[in-house]
Amino acid sequence: MADDIGWELYRTFLAVLREGSLSGAARALGITQPTAGRHVEALERALTVSLFTRSQNGLQPTDVALALQPHAEAMQSTAASLKRAASGHAGADGAGVQGVVRVSASEVVGVEVLPPVIAALRERHPRLIVELVLSNRVQDLLRREVDIAVRMVRPRQTQLVARRVGVIEVGLHARRDYLDRHGTPRSMAALAEHAVIGYDQPNAFIRDVSRTLPGFRHASFSMRADSDLAQLALIRAGAGIGGCHVAIARRDGLVRVLSKAFALRLETWVTMHEDLRASPRCRATFEVLADALEQYAR
Repeated sequence: MADDIGWELYRTFLAVLREGSLSGAARALGITQPTAGRHVEALERALTVSLFTRSQNGLQPTDVALALQPHAEAMQSTAASLKRAASGHAGADGAGVQGVVRVSASEVVGVEVLPPVIAALRERHPRLIVELVLSNRVQDLLRREVDIAVRMVRPRQTQLVARRVGVIEVGLHARRDYLDRHGTPRSMAALAEHAVIGYDQPNAFIRDVSRTLPGFRHASFSMRADSDLAQLALIRAGAGIGGCHVAIARRDGLVRVLSKAFALRLETWVTMHEDLRASPRCRATFEVLADALEQYAR
């Protein structure tokens, strides 16, 4: 087995895994299909394993390829992190707040809360480049998938720097004209008579919430979406009653219902790896995000 395998071979391997074909991988990477094929063959020779089998549906990964995938993804995250770190020292003076910082936040926080914060951050530090990752998945800070993450759960890893910014409250809301047409529910049981907006596929967080809020279950939802932004759009359109940040609802003029029966209090943290504390680009971004989210959570 070779011990000097180039990163470009693993990069193509990951692209083929994700795209399912050499042509798709080539388009994604901006290389030719023959080059993508040569990369896969070279990696198979270097590792002395078979990574893909051909089928009518394209290239199918072998068990070996699936076992290698998380390691290759870790390499990809590290390579991207190295590039971001180097970007912070580029330029004539190599000092100050500059370079690329990658931030992860939930869909709603990333779209509804952070844009003006990032705009102000860029006004203050115009040489800073911000990559915003919208995901409800907890990004792995230890593997450097992102530099900074806004999380709705307290981080447990000792290698992380974390600042608690407060509690974001989620309540049930609807547009005024929906309630004028259909009435205002006075109990969780009364939601059965309403158009309720909720999740489609449950996850661990939703299962925990459902246990404490028995009236808010999958079977009772008239409209279902796993995207929090889609749910928020439905509420704003007057389609029914759904969960929304209290601060956003107040800003948009939405009406809260059943405030005593339904209140999710999401403890919110801004986190980054402790190795990034000395990075001007990460430190500046961390402080601005934390200060702004503290104000939002009040």
